Amino acid sequence: MAIVYDTYQREAPQRLPLLSANDPQRVVAWHAGRAVSAAQFMADVHAVAETLPAAPSAVNLCENRYAFLVAFCAIALRGQASLLPSSRAPQAVDEVMQAHPGCYALGELPLEPAPRGYLQLPALDAARPFAAPSAWPLIAGEQVVAIGYTSGSTGVPSANLKTWRSFHASNAGNLAMLQAVVGTHFTVVTTVPPQHMYGMEMSVLLPLLGGIGVHAGRPFLPADVAAALAEVPAPRVLVTTPVHLRALVESGIGLPPIAAMLSATAPLSPELACEAERRFAAPLLEVFGSTETCVFASRRAASEADWTLFEGVVLHPQPDGTAVEAPQLTAAVTLADIVSLSDGGRRFRLRGRHADMLEIAGKRASIADLTRRLLAIPGVRDGVVLQLDDGDALGVHRIAALAVAPGLDEHAILDALRRAIDPLFLPRPLRLVDALPRNETGKLPRAALLELLRHSV
Repeated sequence: MAIVYDTYQREAPQRLPLLSANDPQRVVAWHAGRAVSAAQFMADVHAVAETLPAAPSAVNLCENRYAFLVAFCAIALRGQASLLPSSRAPQAVDEVMQAHPGCYALGELPLEPAPRGYLQLPALDAARPFAAPSAWPLIAGEQVVAIGYTSGSTGVPSANLKTWRSFHASNAGNLAMLQAVVGTHFTVVTTVPPQHMYGMEMSVLLPLLGGIGVHAGRPFLPADVAAALAEVPAPRVLVTTPVHLRALVESGIGLPPIAAMLSATAPLSPELACEAERRFAAPLLEVFGSTETCVFASRRAASEADWTLFEGVVLHPQPDGTAVEAPQLTAAVTLADIVSLSDGGRRFRLRGRHADMLEIAGKRASIADLTRRLLAIPGVRDGVVLQLDDGDALGVHRIAALAVAPGLDEHAILDALRRAIDPLFLPRPLRLVDALPRNETGKLPRAALLELLRHSV
């Protein structure tokens, strides 16, 4: 028996479109070598929605972006929330499911072992018969459609509820930013998973609410990125991270023409930004936000040190951080970032994070700057500086570092750091490792770093 959705009843002021643009032929995604129209997409969404159990929420583990889009909308139509763990690792998924009794998990792939109540989606490759909907679905603006988890880079992942109204508002800012650079219509290819809030904003909300088409894959290697870009029409926007961007630049690979690049999840050095723009002949935009706030500012990292706020965003600097007011937020959210405002409050410069600031013997430094200087040493391919939890008798916490630097030893790296930073802030210990435990977006969960440090000798 077909499910009858309350979303089709009457349009109240608080009900918002699930899929913007009522053109049934507009392309939502490029999937399995074909363009998928809005009408075909909604047919797939309905087919999946009819298979879902009654539950308050579901963990969306889909790796294919089209499958994720279909599952996300089907879950929302059933009045449920998509749970987005910071990782698809079994332990992370189990922890999220334990925190949400009665939930289930779904994905497009067979999993072994599978989470409890795991539901595998029906095949979405073959076009099923469909017709343009007589009415496009609406979702209550205050319905919680997603619960995103922070990456754990500063501690334990925390849950953040997102309503459909808040997603509409955050998408408006992102869409305006990109359209100012590349025009009204463009297609997106991204290396970021849709479960990450940055991936959610740029590869799920843009296709749903911005009339933008997205490539269904998540290319990882430079050759995969080039192939994905070649499969979609221009103008193309590449959404990526500094880690993937560096790999693209260093590979020497040529890319199909792109209109713009977008980066987030980790600081982007001006040097890498300039080299990426030179290599790929496109502007590189860096966006600023968090799981708690979504994106609320951007800059062109190759030429700008200051960030420009999106329309309707107001910052309030605090002694220990910055309070953010934004159209997507019902109340101000305070981040740990320290900023200074300019241009009548419409621009800001990032000065560091409250927890990132170090003070030893009356001298100050920041973890971010120390990491930047470590990465600037020739021969260091990757690295990170962190402050340890245990303090000495005076309460001073030791500084440690991990570096990927084939051909160098610890003494050579420390000698180079001595020429760049105050000796008080030299990391002890500094350990050489084969690779850092970066997650799918290039972030470094603190627990994984501490574990690697403990086992490095």
